[in-house]
Amino acid sequence: MTSIISVANLSKTYASGFTALRDINLEIEQGEIFALLGPNGAGKTTLISTICGIVNPSTGTITVDGMDIVSSYRTVRSMIGLVPQELSTDMFETPWATVNFSRGLFGKPRNPAIVEKVLRDLSLWDKKDSRIMTLSGGMKRRLLIAKALAHEPRILFLDEPTAGVDVELRREMWDIVRELRANGVTIILTTHYIEEAEEMADRVGVIAKGEIILVEEKNELMRKLGKKQLQLQLSAPLEGIPDALSGYGLQFGADKSELIYTYDTRAERTGITTLLNDMRDAGISFRDLSTIQSSLEDIFVDLVREKR
Repeated sequence: MTSIISVANLSKTYASGFTALRDINLEIEQGEIFALLGPNGAGKTTLISTICGIVNPSTGTITVDGMDIVSSYRTVRSMIGLVPQELSTDMFETPWATVNFSRGLFGKPRNPAIVEKVLRDLSLWDKKDSRIMTLSGGMKRRLLIAKALAHEPRILFLDEPTAGVDVELRREMWDIVRELRANGVTIILTTHYIEEAEEMADRVGVIAKGEIILVEEKNELMRKLGKKQLQLQLSAPLEGIPDALSGYGLQFGADKSELIYTYDTRAERTGITTLLNDMRDAGISFRDLSTIQSSLEDIFVDLVREKR
C-alpha cells in the first residue's frame, strides 16, 4: 500500500530537557486503521500532536501525502482531522453552529448538507440546536469527532476516542470509525483499551519511553508473539513435576491438579503429542484439556515490560 504519512528520525526534547520522542521512524498506509498503543507518558499524544503541526519537532521530518508539514503547513493541516482527549468546546454554542464554524476555520465554503450528514452519522442531529452544556458526556465526545470531520479530512487522528464512554457507545463509535475507513479515510488512534485495537486495527504500533518498539500487522503480531497454552486437568494432583517431563517447561495452574504447557505456534511441531505420550508413560492421566491463545493485551504488557 501507499504511505500517506512518513515520519523520519523524529525527536522532541522540551526546554526543560525532557525528551518525549526519540528517533521515531513510522509509515502510515493510506486507508488503514493504525492503533498506537503505549502506557501513560509514553509519547503517544506528543507524536500525533507533532504530526498535526501542534508541537514543533526538535529533529526529523514529517511528510503527509508527500508534502512537508512545515513548508506546506496549510495544505497538510486541511487534510487532517484531530479528535483530542479533552472535551474542550464552547459550552454555550450548539452542535450545528460549532460544526459549521469548524468547517469555516479550514476555508471550506458553507455546506449545510455535509454538516447535516456528519451530525446524523454521529447521532447528534436531534440535538443540533441544543446547548452543548446540556449534552451527555458521550454526545460531547461524538461532537468532537463531528468537528474534526467538518472539513472532510482524508486523515483522522483519534486520541483516546472512547475514554470515559460506556461499552455500548464505544461499540457505536467503532462502527463509525469502520465506516469512515470504508469511505477512504485513514484512521490513526491512540488507546488504552487493548480490545479497541484488537477489534479495529489493521496494524499496531507500540511506543514506550518515547520510542517505537514495534510496528506490525495485528494478525501477524499475534501469530509471531502470541503464545498458546495447553491446560491439562489431571485425574489426580501431583506432588511435583516428574523428571521425565522436566524438558517441557511445565507449570502448575491454579493448583497441583492442573498442568500448563506453553508452546510456540510458529514451530513445525508443537510437542503436544510427545508430551501426552510421556505423561502416559509416567503414569499421569488427565480428565480434560483445553487451549488458550495470548491476547493482544498479553503481548502489549510483555513488550512494555521488556522495554523497562
